[in-house]
Amino acid sequence: MTVSDGGPYVNGGAEATESSTLALDDGDIHVCQDGPRDARALLLIHGSASSTRSWDSLVPLLTGSHRVIRIDLLGHGRSAKPTDRSYALPDQARRAGAALDRLGVEHAVVVGHSSGGVVATALVEQRPDLVTALALVNTGPSLDAFIAPQSVAIGLSQWPPTDEQLRRFASTGCSRAGYQIPPELLDDVRCMTHHSLTATMQATREYLEQRALPDRLTALGKPLLVIFGEDDRRWRSSSAADYRSVPGAKVELLPGLGHSPILEDPPRTATPLLAFTTIHAVRVD
Repeated sequence: MTVSDGGPYVNGGAEATESSTLALDDGDIHVCQDGPRDARALLLIHGSASSTRSWDSLVPLLTGSHRVIRIDLLGHGRSAKPTDRSYALPDQARRAGAALDRLGVEHAVVVGHSSGGVVATALVEQRPDLVTALALVNTGPSLDAFIAPQSVAIGLSQWPPTDEQLRRFASTGCSRAGYQIPPELLDDVRCMTHHSLTATMQATREYLEQRALPDRLTALGKPLLVIFGEDDRRWRSSSAADYRSVPGAKVELLPGLGHSPILEDPPRTATPLLAFTTIHAVRVD
């Protein structure tokens, strides 16, 4: 079942975005769609403690040639935040696949930012028929690449977090000089529940502990693009080289950008992404 959220909403001055809710068995999933419905499908998956809004600045650069689909993963954004459902990465991936099924999408290039790239990898594992190619943006290949914070970023015993805690939490999210994370993305963290935040972060850790992403992707044989802000303060950017073990993988480092190039410099992020999707996206007849 698809429920309208009351019509399209305007996305940062761009053309109207179609917003809807998919009623899945595990809970409602919020979906945004932009671009021609008969264009090649591109699914964007956000990272932990984020939402569809993290892609807002990038989307207008992609809709000229793609049907761009974004979802709020369970526990995030405008999707449901149940306490009695699994937030394990394979379950999040299963829901993403179910959302594409509901939308009538048979093939899509999938792009994941940060831990969204881990969800995207799990989706390829489950649905190789659905995913034609994969692009990862600042997704750490293994836990060895994680940069441990010098101090506890957010006091999880207090919920909702204070403004100061939110600023500390977001401080390593971007590295471009003078860039400030939009307040609506900080609100996305505040709107999560303590359970959904901690459960999703633990789920990513558990998935990476089981097997590194390059090993998983080598076995899948899908075209792979890795984009990495060179000044990432959450994952060592040098670890992007680990993905070169995947046959045919293309790795693009973006100097001067940090963990969130999709926010810090959308045009520079879109350039290699569009070059990749143009080759590997499947056109709708």
